[in-house]
Amino acid sequence: MDTANFPWLTTTILFPIAAALLIPLIPDKDGKTVRWYALIVGLIDFALLVYAFYTQYEFSNPGLQLVESYTWVQQLDLNWSVGADGLSMPLILLTGFITTLATLAAWPVTFKPKLFYFLMLTMYGGQIAVFAVQDMLLFFLVWELELVPIYLILSIWGGKKRLYAATKFILYTAGGSLFILVGALTMAFYGDTVTFDMRAIALKDFAPNIELLLYAGFLIAYGVKLPIFPLHTWLPDAHGEATAPAHMLLAGILLKMGGYALLRMNAGMLPDAHAVFAPILVILGVVNIVYAALTSFAQRNLKRKIAYSSISHMGFVLIGIASFTDLGISGAMLQMVSHGLIGASLFFMVGCTYDRTHTLMLDEMGGVGQKMRKVFAMWTACSMASLALPGMSGFVAELMVFVGFATSDAYNPVFKVCVVCLAAVGVILTPIYLLSMLREIFYGPENKELVEHEELVDAEPREVFIIASLLVPIIGIGLYPKMLTQVYDATTVQLTAKLRDSVPSLVAKAAADKTVSLRAPAIEPSKL
Repeated sequence: MDTANFPWLTTTILFPIAAALLIPLIPDKDGKTVRWYALIVGLIDFALLVYAFYTQYEFSNPGLQLVESYTWVQQLDLNWSVGADGLSMPLILLTGFITTLATLAAWPVTFKPKLFYFLMLTMYGGQIAVFAVQDMLLFFLVWELELVPIYLILSIWGGKKRLYAATKFILYTAGGSLFILVGALTMAFYGDTVTFDMRAIALKDFAPNIELLLYAGFLIAYGVKLPIFPLHTWLPDAHGEATAPAHMLLAGILLKMGGYALLRMNAGMLPDAHAVFAPILVILGVVNIVYAALTSFAQRNLKRKIAYSSISHMGFVLIGIASFTDLGISGAMLQMVSHGLIGASLFFMVGCTYDRTHTLMLDEMGGVGQKMRKVFAMWTACSMASLALPGMSGFVAELMVFVGFATSDAYNPVFKVCVVCLAAVGVILTPIYLLSMLREIFYGPENKELVEHEELVDAEPREVFIIASLLVPIIGIGLYPKMLTQVYDATTVQLTAKLRDSVPSLVAKAAADKTVSLRAPAIEPSKL
């Protein structure tokens, strides 16, 4: 078989969706058969992704790879067009990894298991498609496709306020999607040619006012998903009512769609507008970091505390995207992958703790570490990763963003000092609220009422395996970041050069530096 021409991305998108359609035909009453079926499908799809990555993906190539294009509506130049580059390939692999582990995390689900795993597999294909498609209209359709399964998972398998949380989620995200549709149609029909192909659209010369409006619309749409203050309020409610698998998908993948789209479309396709909006992104990033860290510090509900922590960490992505440096944008990519792993691990631990204590309130816990030592150890490791302990991926990602922004020549030194100092406040608050959380859950005297009424069993092998699987890449990236950065370096360097060309002051500086470098060296009279 000619593996170079095999439709790898199309297969990995459609395979889990096609497999989901067969679930109603599986004879199964208690869900034990269908959960194994869903897990095997997820493992096969992830194996296909890994094989395609190792055999077909070239690190030195900054352009699209694994490209496939099939005509859909020829008159409008609509195509099933997919491909992967340095911006999408790491997130595609992250999607396969997290979704497969989320399927394993859903092992205890017994209520309507066929519907649940049908939605999980549909999500699998839809999420990969968001990162792979290269057609604007197709992007909008798959963006909407992945909203439906997570809405149903929230509204059917969520907590007491699940309908409120699911409705708020769909209103925010679907409302933001309207900006994507309007922006996609505007970009496609602008100019002399009608095309939805992202590469062709990126070459169009938009009028400045149109470009600014497009950027603002996309910023709202993707800011909801990232999430950016003040468009973030759906996330704590969604996490507050979600189950562990839904937590892992929300924190591990869905938030990364917003950051990816900002890089792919706002920065990559509208670079002149990005030069105008970049300081706003930096300010919003700082607000995210500080506001969400302070809010997380005040939360007494465990799920909401970790949810606000996620919002805080995603602020670093905004600062990195707006840094105009190779290091800053590389740090933003690394932060997305790192937080996907760390966020999934923390929310899985929240689910494990709730399954045993049946409470999310920190005031009702205490001393449970005496009976759940493995759970305590896993919580500690995941918390250390979240507070950016050196040797773990979060430390490297946040350091790259800090240094990348601090060394940027696109901003005033006073502005850079203010941003770095304020962002550092969030970095300082993170270990305070996470370590305080661990103390309240696991240390101190046991809550007698909790111990008497709940069976505080320690972690089972399945749970240990899931956390170990997440900690391996977290520690691996922390110790050797190049294992990930080499995947996207060529693409981010190319993107940074494009963005710097859109800033007049940086263009003038580059021209001046080039003139100086070409000038003949001066000769001192004493050497004549």
